[in-house]
Amino acid sequence: MSPEAENQMPRYRNPVPTVDIIIEIKDDKGRPGIVLVERGHPPPGWAIPGGFVEYGETLEEAAVREAREETSLEVRLLGQFHTYSAPDRDPRKHTISTVFLATAEGIPQAHDDAREARIFSPKALPAPLAFDHAQILADFFEFKRRRNGCRRTYQPTAPRSGGSHGRTKAQS
Repeated sequence: MSPEAENQMPRYRNPVPTVDIIIEIKDDKGRPGIVLVERGHPPPGWAIPGGFVEYGETLEEAAVREAREETSLEVRLLGQFHTYSAPDRDPRKHTISTVFLATAEGIPQAHDDAREARIFSPKALPAPLAFDHAQILADFFEFKRRRNGCRRTYQPTAPRSGGSHGRTKAQS
């Protein structure tokens, strides 16, 4: 498109796409948990690893990259969990986040804009949680409870087989 034509097109103010990755992992004692990062930049608090989608990048590529950048973990995406789009979910700007479920092995180590990365038990989450991540995690744990037949104990999500390339829905 020519610069003249581009200048004549209307300018739209759109939400910014982001990804968040709920990473299920076992701690050094073999107990299941999830990885959270302590943010190094405002807004403060603990958060699900994630960030902004870069131009030319798929959501899946962004999820894998953000997980690696913030936690040093190589994740295996299990699929999309849910999309969150409340205009006030991020105090900096209107974002739309696609949340992925993933598994990983190893010990998370904080990098990029994460101050700390740790594995937490679902019953011992840190506070405060940034953004709308308390709601996302509540939705995730409810999904897990229903999927596990209403058992009260936490069970990790089983990896799916097949060539879905991260495009399957984790929710039914």
